[in-house]
Amino acid sequence: MTDQSRRPDHPDHLDHPGHLAAPTTADPDLVDLLTGLFADHRASRPTPTAVVDLDRALWGRLEELGLTRLTGSEASGGSGAGWVEAAALLGLAAGAAAPVPLAEHDLLGGWLLEAAGLPNDGGLRAVCRPDPSGVALNVTWARDASSIVALWEDRDEWRVADVPVGRVGLEERRNLAGEPSDTVEFDLADLEAGVVVDHAIGEQFHLRGALARCAQVVGAMERIVEITLTHANDRVQFGRPIARFQAVQHLVADIAAETALARAATDAAVARAAASDWQDGGMLFAVAVAKSCVGHSASVVVRGAHQVLGAIGTTLEHELHTLTKPILARRTEFGSLHEWDETLTALATSAGHDRLWNLMTTGRATSRRRPAE
Repeated sequence: MTDQSRRPDHPDHLDHPGHLAAPTTADPDLVDLLTGLFADHRASRPTPTAVVDLDRALWGRLEELGLTRLTGSEASGGSGAGWVEAAALLGLAAGAAAPVPLAEHDLLGGWLLEAAGLPNDGGLRAVCRPDPSGVALNVTWARDASSIVALWEDRDEWRVADVPVGRVGLEERRNLAGEPSDTVEFDLADLEAGVVVDHAIGEQFHLRGALARCAQVVGAMERIVEITLTHANDRVQFGRPIARFQAVQHLVADIAAETALARAATDAAVARAAASDWQDGGMLFAVAVAKSCVGHSASVVVRGAHQVLGAIGTTLEHELHTLTKPILARRTEFGSLHEWDETLTALATSAGHDRLWNLMTTGRATSRRRPAE
């Protein structure tokens, strides 16, 4: 292999098994900043309620720090960070149950605007994929946005339109977590006037959204591990902490193990996305593995946590429901668990037994490696 093929962005490098395990550690200073910011938010927030609304004070603080445009290019006013940093931000925000549209505004909406060459000149943005009639369901944070970035499939073309919220019909609804999740109806003329973008943009949108949701769910699950460990050690029954009971130990161990599995799968997909800027053909497999692992782990973590905490975990005053309900809501977004399991099954069966290992280690059933020159 030539020296050139050792470059991280070289196609041959992306076929190497170690690529899937590349480090996904964000800058320690950024992590410290985010940890402190969201710890303050957790400590100062009011008693949780069944209804979740946008925290505009927190959003303003994030704007001041340049975190609402973390992955936007510096030329467009963003901070120029990548997916490793974005995943850290999403995870820590989700672990603090922060009601802010970071994924929608930056990773998806902002990315679409840049891809289409449209201005991203301030304001809060929601994002969606309307159906052919111009209707989009379950558009999170739509009512709070100044405009909605729509990715619309117009026959054999993909179009991106940035439509002011005042020009859309909006029916207010909420998802399982109590967050705004509205039905939006566009004027087809606004969508038809959108900018035509490459087909790869349309294909990547679904994968990017799915991986963003994985990062959020894993962040929430890691906070749940902390909560269940603390509760099991502090709660005393029959004269000893419940952490001393074997049944509780098994539940906590399952929660921690499933969270670690979900984290590993998500980090592997983030590493591939960051190293290849989403150009690697193995992204579908990597995201499918992450979405499947996270979805199955979420069931174990949510169920186990509520078993460990018992009745107190179901009260509005307790933090647990601010984490478990968003987990259940987000694991079905950008493809259900069943759909992603079917995708994995199709990829594995198409690879066959003789190419399955290559699929697992590189994300592709066939290698793109060329003979050494």
